[in-house]
Amino acid sequence: MTAFLLIWSPKKWPWPELPDIARRVAAGEAVTDAWGCGTSRSLLPGDRVFVHRVAQAPKGVFASGYVTRAPYEVPDATRKRGFRLCIDFVYDWLVDAHEGVVVTRDELRAHPFSVQTWDAQSSGTVIKPMAEGALEKLWTARTGRRSRPPPSAVTSPPVSGDSGTISS
Repeated sequence: MTAFLLIWSPKKWPWPELPDIARRVAAGEAVTDAWGCGTSRSLLPGDRVFVHRVAQAPKGVFASGYVTRAPYEVPDATRKRGFRLCIDFVYDWLVDAHEGVVVTRDELRAHPFSVQTWDAQSSGTVIKPMAEGALEKLWTARTGRRSRPPPSAVTSPPVSGDSGTISS
């Protein structure tokens, strides 16, 4: 399975709904979200995603999930090409990153994580296999092992406007 990095910058997108969404995920609800994936078209349903908070403390990885819909175009007049690419994914773990993260940015500076560029400018970066394996192992140790939410239990992301979608 391939894993990808999604980026969240609270300076660009405050995400006031995050505490509520984190509570829903913690309660076992299969919550999906739509997320910008930069220019990457290589994310496929079933691929693993990890969400990294950048630009403002606490920095680090705070969410994980699985892609449920491959990249699709969303009209965006502010973009040179007139659209942005987004994916849909379901969270399997999410903490309120306003309060803390699961893996800190400082931890990601150490080997074997240091082989990866974690402070990417946009989402959709492939996580290198050496870093992916180590991250998944540490992630499981800290969050526990969970199975993927079944497709029938998935709550769809918002479909109107940009609510629920983070551009990258």
